[in-house]
Amino acid sequence: MTTQKVRVAVNGYGVIGKRIADAIAIQDDMELVGVADVVSDWRIKVAVEKGYPVFASTPEAADQMRAAGIQVAGNLDDLLGKIDAVADATPKKVASANLEKYRASGIKSIFQGGEKHSLTGHSFVAQANYETALGRDTTRVVSCNTTSIVRTLGALKAAGLLKKARGVLVRRATDPWESDHSGVMNTVVPETIIPSHQGPDAQTVDPDLDVVTIALVAAHTTSHLHAWSVELTRPATKEEVLDAFRSAPRIAFLRASEGVVALNSTLEMMADLGMSLFSDSVTITGQQKCHLDGCRRLSIIGVTPNGRRDGIFPRGPSRLLFSVFAFRFIRSAPSIWQTAAYARDDRKLAYRAGGLGASSPVSVRSAS
Repeated sequence: MTTQKVRVAVNGYGVIGKRIADAIAIQDDMELVGVADVVSDWRIKVAVEKGYPVFASTPEAADQMRAAGIQVAGNLDDLLGKIDAVADATPKKVASANLEKYRASGIKSIFQGGEKHSLTGHSFVAQANYETALGRDTTRVVSCNTTSIVRTLGALKAAGLLKKARGVLVRRATDPWESDHSGVMNTVVPETIIPSHQGPDAQTVDPDLDVVTIALVAAHTTSHLHAWSVELTRPATKEEVLDAFRSAPRIAFLRASEGVVALNSTLEMMADLGMSLFSDSVTITGQQKCHLDGCRRLSIIGVTPNGRRDGIFPRGPSRLLFSVFAFRFIRSAPSIWQTAAYARDDRKLAYRAGGLGASSPVSVRSAS
């Protein structure tokens, strides 16, 4: 078995990219070769403070970085010449222009949910389609909303309970660090195209899902909220439905009776627990089930079920283990509000969070 570390770069050091970089930095079989960006303000200076080599994506960016006192390790081409794989977290539509550059350099690439499925021809959620990613050169990690859909509805499907699902998604307005200059205020903006893109996007991961979504953007930045009406394949009890969620990795239950009653109160708990779902909202009438789940902003960044790494990185020069590029930093996840308990199962998750250093066990029970 090879002990050679996989050399990885992050292109785009923003709200997603910085968390990917932190996660790579603590993996024992990966080396963070560097991060690339075009900004020269406090955002990229955080990378400097953490000791990450900084590369400029453009000549203009290099000049601005040097003027800001940032030591520039090279340009993007220099960085690509040093690595085996890249996680592209650049803004929407920017990443698509990078794919050919990565291919020409002979490196593996992972894109984020802002890009379209057609860019890579493959979309990824670890617990749903891990095997289909093996051997690929590139994939796209779907958005937090889409990942939430695939995970929660996939749990019902795996239990033989899902017939079809119709959901309303209340989306947050913008990333918190951009709320001073973008996003909506004192209004709600409906997405006028039905279905909204999240349902069809979930079908790029699992084509068998019968799902339709309607979305709107609200004036907050904390989390997304999903409200679901699900038709079951047969009459079922609430406990059967909860058992289906319990059996799935990365879904945790929260209790409204303990004060977790709104998106703001789930913020820290979701950061600690991962995925969570309002399970005291689960209501069943015959074969009709309704529930609410919360999905925090930020891309799913975590470790896959059963110890499989989320990332399309080779373990050795030629072997490619391809799954989603995400490491445990789960800040986006479906959340179930529950009246029972936080406990999901007897498996405890030891997770690594960038900035914390060593692995430590989660104090509540969660999925492995």
